Amino acid sequence: MLIEGMYIADRYEIIGKIGAGGMSDVYKAKDLTLGRFVAIKVLKSEFADDMNFVTKFRTEAQSAAGLEHPNIVNIYDVGSENGMHYIVMEYVEGITLKTYIEKKGQLSFKEAVSIAIQVGRGIEAAHNKNIIHRDIKPQNIMISTEGKVKVTDFGIARAASANTISSDVMGSVHYSSPEQARNGFVDGKSDIYSLGIVMYEMVTGRVPFDGDTTVAVAIQHLQEEMVPPSAYAPNLPISMEKIILKCTQKSVDRRYESMAALLADLRKALISPNEDFVVMVPTTSQDKTRVIGTEELSKIQKQAGSVYLKNEQVEKPRPQPVYEEEEEDEDEDEDGEINPKLEKAITIMGIAAAVVIVILIVYIVLHLFGGFTSGKSVSTEKDTTRTETQADSDADNSGNTASSNSQTVEDGVEVPDVKGMSFEDAKAALAAKELGIKQVGSTSSDTIEKDLIVIQQPEANQKVEKNTTIEVTISNGKGSIDIPNVVGKTEEEAINTLKDTFEYSKSYSYSSDVEAGYVISQTPTGGSQGKEGDVITLVISQGEELVTVPDVTTTYKSEEQAKALLSDFMVSTTTKYSETAEGIVIGQSIPQGKQVAKGTAITITVSLGPEPADVVTAVTYKLNVRIQLPADTSNISGADIVLYGKSGGVLASWPGKSVADFGSDGLTLTKTGLLEDSGKLVITWLDLDGNACGEQDESVKFQKES
Repeated sequence: MLIEGMYIADRYEIIGKIGAGGMSDVYKAKDLTLGRFVAIKVLKSEFADDMNFVTKFRTEAQSAAGLEHPNIVNIYDVGSENGMHYIVMEYVEGITLKTYIEKKGQLSFKEAVSIAIQVGRGIEAAHNKNIIHRDIKPQNIMISTEGKVKVTDFGIARAASANTISSDVMGSVHYSSPEQARNGFVDGKSDIYSLGIVMYEMVTGRVPFDGDTTVAVAIQHLQEEMVPPSAYAPNLPISMEKIILKCTQKSVDRRYESMAALLADLRKALISPNEDFVVMVPTTSQDKTRVIGTEELSKIQKQAGSVYLKNEQVEKPRPQPVYEEEEEDEDEDEDGEINPKLEKAITIMGIAAAVVIVILIVYIVLHLFGGFTSGKSVSTEKDTTRTETQADSDADNSGNTASSNSQTVEDGVEVPDVKGMSFEDAKAALAAKELGIKQVGSTSSDTIEKDLIVIQQPEANQKVEKNTTIEVTISNGKGSIDIPNVVGKTEEEAINTLKDTFEYSKSYSYSSDVEAGYVISQTPTGGSQGKEGDVITLVISQGEELVTVPDVTTTYKSEEQAKALLSDFMVSTTTKYSETAEGIVIGQSIPQGKQVAKGTAITITVSLGPEPADVVTAVTYKLNVRIQLPADTSNISGADIVLYGKSGGVLASWPGKSVADFGSDGLTLTKTGLLEDSGKLVITWLDLDGNACGEQDESVKFQKES
């Protein structure tokens, strides 16, 4: 258990605990080297003692550390200290998607798609590097205060899969794929299944499978069909429902082939939410429900229990066999399993037969309707059935009335190509063909300029009835892309990173924290969204600001005038008899014209006037003393030292002395020309933030000067 103020690796200062899971506790900490907040995930002691687990944990975490993507919580460091194993990650100020769903109940279609796209992009980046997450769930998805969605805990699930987890498991089994439930082979399609369950929960506010035990939920993933999400969200567009159902197919072959294919459908759903464009993979005989007997069900329960249960007493459900819709194949082996070679042959034959049947049906339909007699192919609209309200809306937007249903496509007109036109130009071009126009949305485009048409439906050169409304999508310019973070890079590195995609401007500023030539800040910030050609403003460090020491001794300046001229310095004062009038500055510790850092300490000597007549020979004294550091310097950065006289006046000061100034033998202080024979040294110790953390004083005797 870490507490506030503790340090890890002499670099990370613990701020406080921000979360806990089955395997680890999460703390917010400050990286003292880079001056940023981080999240540190520390393994609980019961896992830290298992070296097999720790080895897997470190290997997977190091592998995941190679992932850099705006939608992934980046891993900065992996380490161990005094038997404690930890991962240092990007700190995201926000809440988990699980908490967000609990607060809102059900998310809107557009919000759910937007979140799913960002999650999918992060997962896709991992899949491209052959990293499978294995534990996609709303608890592992963060939503920042700026609305940025990030996936966390890459690689950790694999380390956990071979160990018995005692808590947080119910949160995972609700999103586990059937192959995970049976402890089978897991690949990227398992993450697609889990993301499908997450999307289901976003739009319905509930998970599709639930139960009293982890085994009960796992068996539902294997055996039961899920209730369509539209049953709980009646207004859910058909495209989103089909996407969710395709993601969550129990057969991996019927899911999306890749995360890229899923993202393509999600983006299309934003443009045409009510279009039934999702292609579902047809079922084959291999997808029919087969018998799960007592022995196999017992095996699944045992495997699921090894992953999901620890000391959990569960009453084993009485196995109920599910019977196939077809007779048992005589080519099954003695254990009831179909021969794998026969399975493959049946699958290929079934697909081939389906293709032949489809070709025959298409040929017959086209032949009956004269499709081959005219020598031209006939294009039909995708949406042949329109409601009366939709037809009225189209007529209003196009300025044309709907044509008679008795009119055939052969009597229609060919749709002109209006892509790349403005809305008004397209309207005129379509009106000349007795066609209407309606804008159905907008989208980004890297090839079509803003405010021009990027998509039309039906497509150009198709033949349609007169008075048909052509639906168009308008370009809103180039798509948003992630702006790279160049803070902390050199000026040259930052420009090389930006110049191929963005414009940039530069300004310069002094900084005591950032080395000269490095980027202090950028606007817009790294990780935010922008468009190609946007201007990124960079602030480049000039290093610590230097000031020139002025001359305060040759023009008979008073102490007040001298201090005004030395406003950029830390000024201390000493006095001395001289022939110069009392109160006039007669000396300065740093010569005029020298350039030093702003805030440097400087001492001025002020005249006490001529030596009194009754004093024949002035006696002066000098200080020569050595100061030692305290025994414990772990929280000390230096000290401010002041020498006081008997009357309480300041005789000399040594501000801002660092630990390095003391050296191994301590810090030697000397001061000459003192008019008193003793005084008091007051030492104020400074902590790592430069604040006073302790004080000591000691009386000192001065030596008489010869």
